[in-house]
Amino acid sequence: MVRIRGYLRPNAVRMAFGLTIKAIGTVAELLLPLLLGYMLDDSESSPVKDEKSLFLFGGLMLFFALVALFGNIAANRMASRVARDATQKLRGDLFSRTLSLSARQIDACTLPTLVSRLSTDTYNVHNMLGMMQRLGVRVPILLFGGLAFAFALEPVLTLILVAVLPFMLAAVLFIAGRGIRLYAKLQGAVDTMVRKIRDDYAGVRVIKALSRTEYESKTFKDVAGGVAKAEMRAGLWTGMSNPIVSLLLNLGMVAVVLVGALRVQAGVMQAGKIVAFVSYFTLILTAAMTVSRLFVTLAKGTASGRRICEILNLPEEPLLLPASTHGGARVEFDDVTFAYGEVPAVEHISFKLQKGERLGILGATGSGKSTLVQLLLRFYDATSGGVYVDGRNVTDIPKEELRTKFGIVFQNDFIMAGTVYDNVDFCRGISEEEVSRALRAAQADFVFEREEGLQFPLAAHGVNLSGGQKQRVLIARALAGAPSVLILDDSSSALDYRTDAALRAAIVREYPELTCIFIAQRISSVQGCDRILVLERGKTAGLGTHAELLQTCGVYRDIARSQGGDVGE
Repeated sequence: MVRIRGYLRPNAVRMAFGLTIKAIGTVAELLLPLLLGYMLDDSESSPVKDEKSLFLFGGLMLFFALVALFGNIAANRMASRVARDATQKLRGDLFSRTLSLSARQIDACTLPTLVSRLSTDTYNVHNMLGMMQRLGVRVPILLFGGLAFAFALEPVLTLILVAVLPFMLAAVLFIAGRGIRLYAKLQGAVDTMVRKIRDDYAGVRVIKALSRTEYESKTFKDVAGGVAKAEMRAGLWTGMSNPIVSLLLNLGMVAVVLVGALRVQAGVMQAGKIVAFVSYFTLILTAAMTVSRLFVTLAKGTASGRRICEILNLPEEPLLLPASTHGGARVEFDDVTFAYGEVPAVEHISFKLQKGERLGILGATGSGKSTLVQLLLRFYDATSGGVYVDGRNVTDIPKEELRTKFGIVFQNDFIMAGTVYDNVDFCRGISEEEVSRALRAAQADFVFEREEGLQFPLAAHGVNLSGGQKQRVLIARALAGAPSVLILDDSSSALDYRTDAALRAAIVREYPELTCIFIAQRISSVQGCDRILVLERGKTAGLGTHAELLQTCGVYRDIARSQGGDVGE
């Protein structure tokens, strides 16, 4: 099981060295009030020797002050380096883990919470790791070391501190425990805000087109208000520790000064000791005030660390499941049923595709067309039945090996900022010749009409391309990887009929051994396929050629009629 402390182990030596230096610097700082008290008492009792003692104690105080200064600086630098390195490794592992999550795990976690954990939560953990190294050693030494030195100076006055500390620690621990839960709820509210931002940015053109800017701004203010309330609630609760600690220690300070003055007046205590004791009390007060800050940071970091570990400790999916072979078809669905929840999305789907064959999948929105692709790539596992590629069940093929067999263009695919070559190659090391071949087959000749050619720069999301140009670049990306199976999931919808027909003819001509699956809404996009699978509400309504389905499938005939096709009547 992954834990945050595991990321500190590679820096254990450096961290131990830094904590040692921090401890030495803090102890040196604790010696300063003691030397000050002895210097005052010695000069008061021996005026003749005051110059000698001043130089002696002054020199020692300067030495220990420098040790404290440079020790704290060096330790703080090491602490920052350890926190940086550990958080960098943690963030990298978390990002890699999010990319390897199964579709079901991503659905359960949701994308906004993954973004929030990768950004806000790792930032909170970074702060916690840095502060705990800088102050986690210093504060206990100042608290308990200060008590020890104070006890050595004046045991009676120290009893006042001892009486105050249990109340202070109990208050801080109680507030911190509640604070961790409140900050966990705050991070949940941040997830909701990230989801809202992501949705609005993705649909900003639609929002503007429908004049819903004011409405979306209002709803965002409501969501942001929820975050503000959660943060205020957590901040108010954890902020109580400072005034409570300050009140208790200031009451103790009043008692110390009063009792100390009485003891000096009675002649049982020297004035230098009370000055030193007050200095220790101030150090202890500062340390105690820092404890509250520590616990606030610890509350945030602990809540965020738990959220991060929830993702890192998710089981690896999908697991390899040994299964028997099943024929030699390139792609086969054997009585496949699948449900995202309780209601099946597809039921009893069966078909076979041999090498070089083309299958068209047609159906209304929500009929289960894209679900078949998800099952074929094993983003999800079939509830029953089997999905086979080259005769092997997809559950028995490592996902890296399985997915290299496919070239796919999804309905909502993306183009990154970079050149045309970068987008088609996609860091796969494909030669320029193959990229050019794929672009020409995808009817993306517009690339070669530009002076830059393959080096033509594309903006993020392909905003400097038309919808049809964008789809052709994406199809070229799928073809360039030399896949065994090409899947186009409604990815030619922005093409005109002539370009669409030319695209499919070029794929057959340039890649004759490529098995193709075309998912479409238009009959013209699939009527030339070897077979067409018609889906209705997740079930097979028909399977055959264009001519056969016109004769035997009423659903297909209705679609053809609605699109102005010749149904032979």
